[in-house]
Amino acid sequence: MKKTAIFLILFISICSNAQVTIKQSKQDNDLRLSALPYYSFGKGIGMTSPDSLYQLNIRFRMQNRVTYLENEDEKGIYDGQIRRLRLRLDGYVGSPKFLYAIQLSFAPGDVGEIREGDNLNIIRDAVVFYRPNKNWNIVFGQTKLPGNRQRVNSSGGLQLTDRSINNARFTIDRDFGFQIHNMNEFRDKFSYNFKTAVSTGEGRNVTGNSDAAVALTGKIELLPFGAFSRDGTYFEGDIVREKRPKLLLSGAFQQNNQAKRTQGQLGIDLFEARTMKSVMLDAMLKYNGWAAMSSYMSRSTSKNAVTINPNDISQSNFVYVGRGFDHQLSYNFPSNYEIIGRYSTQKVGNDIRLLAPNTQQYTVGVTKYIWEHTFKLQTELTFDALNYYDGSTKNNWYLRFQVEIGI
Repeated sequence: MKKTAIFLILFISICSNAQVTIKQSKQDNDLRLSALPYYSFGKGIGMTSPDSLYQLNIRFRMQNRVTYLENEDEKGIYDGQIRRLRLRLDGYVGSPKFLYAIQLSFAPGDVGEIREGDNLNIIRDAVVFYRPNKNWNIVFGQTKLPGNRQRVNSSGGLQLTDRSINNARFTIDRDFGFQIHNMNEFRDKFSYNFKTAVSTGEGRNVTGNSDAAVALTGKIELLPFGAFSRDGTYFEGDIVREKRPKLLLSGAFQQNNQAKRTQGQLGIDLFEARTMKSVMLDAMLKYNGWAAMSSYMSRSTSKNAVTINPNDISQSNFVYVGRGFDHQLSYNFPSNYEIIGRYSTQKVGNDIRLLAPNTQQYTVGVTKYIWEHTFKLQTELTFDALNYYDGSTKNNWYLRFQVEIGI
């Protein structure tokens, strides 16, 4: 028992001391690369080999939440769950120019429902980077595509407990393939980034679904007043209280050829493949505790969005086509209490108007940052107004409390 205790003390001491070696300032090759979908206050627990040939960094985070939901014409219910439980490993092998990132998920909401014949969705990211210099990232593996701002941000870097209804329907999320990013960010002058990807279009952890089609994604980011402090484009809210106004404008487009799922990289299987086109526009402004974001997202198809089961015409499913806007405003007080408001509108495409409602969502929230985004308390109230094709309406709402903690 004594030997075990001594070993643990030595191990923790080594890990703590090793953490200071991760900065890599000489190589100008910070591990917080543009493709890594993770907010981090620090860098977790790090270890570097004595000969500096490899580096391992370990992080975790979890979100515990309780929600009271009340849908119209239904009794109110309580729901308590571990919404997210993530483990991330990253570092380099051989040289700081060759990096890797692995992210695993374990909560039921992360893994999703287990269906017969489907793969288990524990692996979120498994990706290799080659970074020859500070301007270029070459990426191979499974990770987030360069899509809309809120999806690229880690769920741990959100102000509210979840992303918007439009992100839930129109995002392009994770995929397996190649990416090339050209980064040109400067502290106080005009900056810009170009990002491209060629991927399978099938989403994460898909096997046995091969075809000749691919998804093509391109994105441009403009920062007219220079880069945000501490990579502030990758988390919501002005928790660093920008001393000068910082603005991000971005636009992304994807064509997912012959996609087989209702939301491209997400959703259930379609009965017939469809080529989908997605447009994503974002704006983010931060200054002195204030933060404002607006976004537009849309998805369209080359053919009718509804697909029919050829073996049973009574069965059908559809591509979720349509468009939506999100607007979000917040202020972070010097005490690190933050108030947030979000308004979202979503209009479905004509092809599916009979099958899905148009939606408006109103959300107000209060967040207390204890250790920035890595340890925070969140409370929010959300109201949904659903408008159906026949003129009927339905109003739902929920109240939620969530604790996020991680390293």
